[in-house]
Amino acid sequence: MKTHIALLRGLNVGGHKILKMADLKLLFESLGFAEVTTYIQSGNVLFSSSEPQMKALILEEIISEGIKELYGFEVPVLVKEISEVEAILAACPFSEAKKMASFFTLLNQKPSEDLVKEISKLDFPDEEFIITENCVYLFSEKGYNEVKCNNNFFEKKLKVAATTRNHRTMAKLVELAK
Repeated sequence: MKTHIALLRGLNVGGHKILKMADLKLLFESLGFAEVTTYIQSGNVLFSSSEPQMKALILEEIISEGIKELYGFEVPVLVKEISEVEAILAACPFSEAKKMASFFTLLNQKPSEDLVKEISKLDFPDEEFIITENCVYLFSEKGYNEVKCNNNFFEKKLKVAATTRNHRTMAKLVELAK
């Protein structure tokens, strides 16, 4: 069995796409996954698959289709292995103090270099971001609620699907997965 972390985008945000974590856990189990654990209400799921070679894209499709069939709405899903999340955390370019207050916008695919260059020229007061092939590292003096460079901003500018988590959530998911 191989453990994965599923990050669901836009679940239980602003009164939309409401899905209780207990129901989400049951859905994952009905899809054939084992050792299913959810973490907080924003759509973080740890699960094991008996198919160790199953690619993340296939897992993402299975989960997304399962939610659509059962609940009638689409939810973008990003599946990562524990080692991938650990590597993203370790590669955070900010100082340790900033890292603890940072946000990680995980990308479902590598963005185009031209788009990365274009966005990297932008400057927003009190916000710093660094774009890599699989993550945008974001630090804001004001916290996430007031940032200009939010998840929607990066999805639109980079033309990729993404989902954002804070450092505490990322670290906790790794801890729970182990």
